Amino acid sequence: MGIKGFVEGGIASIIAGVSTHPLDLIKVRMQLQGESHVPNPATIQNLRPAFAFNGSSAASGAIHAPPLPPPRMGPVSVGVKIFQTEGVAALFSGVSATVLRQTLYSTTRMGLYDILKQKWTDPNSGKMPLVRKLAAGLIAGGIGAAVGNPADVAMVRMQADGRLPAAQRRNYKSVVDAITQMSKQEGITSLWRGSSLTVNRAMIVTASQLATYDQVKEMIIGNGVMKDGLGTHVTASFTAGFVAAVASNPVDVIKTRVMNMKVEAGAEPPYSGAMDCALKTVRAEGPMALYKGFIPTISRQGPFTVVLFVTLEQVRKLLKDF
Repeated sequence: MGIKGFVEGGIASIIAGVSTHPLDLIKVRMQLQGESHVPNPATIQNLRPAFAFNGSSAASGAIHAPPLPPPRMGPVSVGVKIFQTEGVAALFSGVSATVLRQTLYSTTRMGLYDILKQKWTDPNSGKMPLVRKLAAGLIAGGIGAAVGNPADVAMVRMQADGRLPAAQRRNYKSVVDAITQMSKQEGITSLWRGSSLTVNRAMIVTASQLATYDQVKEMIIGNGVMKDGLGTHVTASFTAGFVAAVASNPVDVIKTRVMNMKVEAGAEPPYSGAMDCALKTVRAEGPMALYKGFIPTISRQGPFTVVLFVTLEQVRKLLKDF
């Protein structure tokens, strides 16, 4: 029974991940908007006005103003720009990493949640208290994220590559190539860059997503609003997707930026860690920068969660006799 939960969750997760991949790519591109304008000490030093203390101009006589950030683009504009500049295939950049990520991360979290659900469900009532559902989601999500982090880093980088100038692109051929190059050039530990963020985000997403789905589904059926069918599954899953998007977006923005940062040999990295990235982002772009990409996040999280749970329910029906 335990292995069956992993198989069912894995099939549903891969189908949901691939079908919503373009929305995820747009979300990543939006989360990286404005990042190049986060000032660092060296930049600030170079941008100081070239004036002497008596008010006369220094030798250069010029004031170098910081470049203005480009206007922020919405999800539709970002999608159209990707299509026009990189081609339709670019909307599926990093899809091989998505498949690997869902195979490792989602299969693990869905399977573990199923096992914990079976163990922690009250045998008399046949129900599992909300607190236990949340706890099961936190545990399953954390373990799944740790397992899938290398694929997550590769996916973020492959999705973000097209926004870089041609000379700076990494041009990974596949997820295997990405993981291989990262290991050689930046060390094996780079595969777990941002892993604390990935784990935190996955714990939040899994707890809010799976617990909300089960809770809403139980309420709908228990109160006689609808029977256990497609309507109930879609309603419960969309609610779960919205809750998960609201809860996880700030962590997701920081995770994307930490994973995508380019670390030059011998140079100080743009961010020393998650907290440093969060502080620099908020200082440079304001607190709402942590909700960058929220529209595509909910636009992706909603359909992803609906496809995930509707597919999962159908797969369970198909495999019920095994």
